[in-house]
Amino acid sequence: MATEAAARAFFSASHFAVVGASSDPSKFGHKIFAWYIAHSLPAIPINPSAPSITFSGKGYATLKDLSALPSPRTTSISIITPPKVTKLVLAEAKKLGVKSVWLQPGTFDDEILEGALRDFEAAVGGDGGRGGEGWCVLVDGEKAARGAGKL
Repeated sequence: MATEAAARAFFSASHFAVVGASSDPSKFGHKIFAWYIAHSLPAIPINPSAPSITFSGKGYATLKDLSALPSPRTTSISIITPPKVTKLVLAEAKKLGVKSVWLQPGTFDDEILEGALRDFEAAVGGDGGRGGEGWCVLVDGEKAARGAGKL
């Protein structure tokens, strides 16, 4: 599946989760989670070391891992973790029946990206997109979500 089509398919899910969500506004896990909230998309923050994260003064309860998701088969997963962690997250997502993943720049190596492209119905990541770093929800998400009828 071409990456643009995969990005639209990613946003066709009814739920979203952000693995690596953070309360720290300087971190991409915070920026990505904030993007979902700002676009009124239902996002669940995943963070094993914090019971909640804060965005714009509001607290959001976190889940420790993907296995706690209420409906993993209808949840697309944005991943903002180091490659070693990403590999584990993808294995868990595959086991749970997650259909779509978005690998933010810096979260994968060639092997991880190849595995995601092979193991999921829709996997977004790698070279391309409208930014210089590769496919990113912050840069490419709005167009893809609009294409999926979410915005």
